[in-house]
Amino acid sequence: MTPRRRDRTLQLAPATTEDFRELARRRLPRQLFDYVDGGAFAENSMRANEDDLRALRVRQRVLRDVSNRRLATTVLGQSLSLPLVLAPVGFAGMFAPRAEVLAARAAERAGILFTESTLSICGIEEVAAATTTPFWFQLYVMKDRRFAEELVARARAAGCTTLVLTVDLAVPGRRFRDARNGLNGGLSTLARNRRRLDIASHPRWVREVALGGKPLTFGNLESAVPAGRVPQDFQHWVAGQFDPSVTWHDLEWLRSLWDGPIVLKGILDPEDAREAVANGADAIIVSNHGGRQLDDVTSTIRALPRIADAVGDAVEILMDGGVRSGLDIVKALSLGARACLVGRPWIYAVAARGEQGVFNVIESLRADLMVVLALAGVADVHDLGPSVLENPGVDRG
Repeated sequence: MTPRRRDRTLQLAPATTEDFRELARRRLPRQLFDYVDGGAFAENSMRANEDDLRALRVRQRVLRDVSNRRLATTVLGQSLSLPLVLAPVGFAGMFAPRAEVLAARAAERAGILFTESTLSICGIEEVAAATTTPFWFQLYVMKDRRFAEELVARARAAGCTTLVLTVDLAVPGRRFRDARNGLNGGLSTLARNRRRLDIASHPRWVREVALGGKPLTFGNLESAVPAGRVPQDFQHWVAGQFDPSVTWHDLEWLRSLWDGPIVLKGILDPEDAREAVANGADAIIVSNHGGRQLDDVTSTIRALPRIADAVGDAVEILMDGGVRSGLDIVKALSLGARACLVGRPWIYAVAARGEQGVFNVIESLRADLMVVLALAGVADVHDLGPSVLENPGVDRG
């Protein structure tokens, strides 16, 4: 296929996460694409999340009855049509007009869960008004605890079922792409002009998002951010507002505010997983923040089996980081995850094709799963285990 023909095919029928990523790269100003696409420091952990998943091999099994394959599962008592949750992504409404609403609608259509971020452009109430099924809310604890208390109350009033506490952002990671693009402030006049040129060279984004997607404010932080505006020095603002003094003891305070399930997102070490169980977490998400926080930490697929061994069935375990296909989901479920979260795939898709793009990327993952289960000789996702993989013994020691 010639490059021009492939380009036209990609525009008409994006099929994979990588297809949506390429479309998003073309449509978004570089500073926004790099924000979601990049990682911390040298981005080693970000790449390892994908590379280590890719290194695992699935066993092909034959002559088994796979005529009726079942993907449905439950997470914390909520039914999912496949073991997938849309991860919280801050700033999402900068990638497509009212992106959080679009993603929540797509998740509802597909029968899976959406997770609203504290740093979403669309507020909790806007997402709730646009959907009919419950969604999750992800919480960052700010230095003024009144904001957290207010957010928890709003999430409860909006019908959110589960609170996801992100625990791996005591301070923002060093993200050099963002620094080069000026998202942490301190730009020279030349750099500011280059940033303006980046925006101006994407008139479609300006028309559809910058103008058509207003208000571009942090809908969940109206009382914390003056006029709700997204700060120009976004990373610097985050570093000044988020509370690095949060400890395990604060889970008791959070439990006093919230009587539903509490999920801890950002667990990467077995000792922390055991602490999470001891402090009453209902589920944990094995996550290194997509490689966006501390670089040169283990990939999530390598951390997963050690954490599963450490906590057993005491809590439900989910995983994110590097999941780009149904093959990746099968590998994660085989090593102890109940479901996977995806962040970058839905952001690429919403930037490329809006709500339909998000729905399409979910359905692409569903189609992957159906094929992989059949060729691995597995009829039900609940039957996945280490025996499905050729080399399942990753970092169990």
